[in-house]
Amino acid sequence: MVLSILILFLSALGAGLLAFKIPTFSKRYYKLMLVFAGAYLFSITIIHIMPELFMQATNPTTIGVYVLLGFFLQQILEYFTAGAEHGHIHQHEHEHKHGGTAAIMVLIAMIIHAILEGSLLAHPSTVHAHHDTNSILFGIVLHKAPAAFALMSIIICQLQNKKLAVFYLVLFALASPLGMILGDFYVKNSTLANETFIILFAIVSGNFLHISTTIVFETSEDHHFNARKLGVAIIGALIAVGAEYWF
Repeated sequence: MVLSILILFLSALGAGLLAFKIPTFSKRYYKLMLVFAGAYLFSITIIHIMPELFMQATNPTTIGVYVLLGFFLQQILEYFTAGAEHGHIHQHEHEHKHGGTAAIMVLIAMIIHAILEGSLLAHPSTVHAHHDTNSILFGIVLHKAPAAFALMSIIICQLQNKKLAVFYLVLFALASPLGMILGDFYVKNSTLANETFIILFAIVSGNFLHISTTIVFETSEDHHFNARKLGVAIIGALIAVGAEYWF
């Protein structure tokens, strides 16, 4: 658990600090990285998270409703995050300035999402029937890194204050580990029923479906065929499948 917490924290912190290098960053390769992360996250949700949810649920239809709830909840959060959780970045321009309130709203929405996804790594054995969580951890890291990068690009652009931006980044980097710790506490103390965890994970899987499909479709301009992006997406999906057998 300690190693997972460190990986979650350092991946977000390191990627966020890279946002200070945005003027020299290649958007072409950044988009390919997003496609890979989106395809992996989508695949791990389909082949790992959702099958376990429906196998453990007493009423699969109800679980499907919660997945839909998570999907549209993520749509609502995006009104406040400006798409940072699926990698939208802002270039730093002197004439592009916003108020600090907007930056705080982005941060709060991103923290809510990060806590939810972190809790996914601490579910009880009755929910997590036959796999460990390494493949999910890898998927969350692939998702959090570009999200932290994008979040910092927005905050730096809005605040024009690097020290405060780094402080906000640390808060965001701590969110997923906090979600994992809280989830682990509830599991060990049996504070929440297994059905409650199943509902929570159904909502998170809906979040993941929205984020991952948005990443894959938005990186294809005008939805034109792009062999390179399709190849990267297929590689991401294959690695997700392989992770289910290797880890």
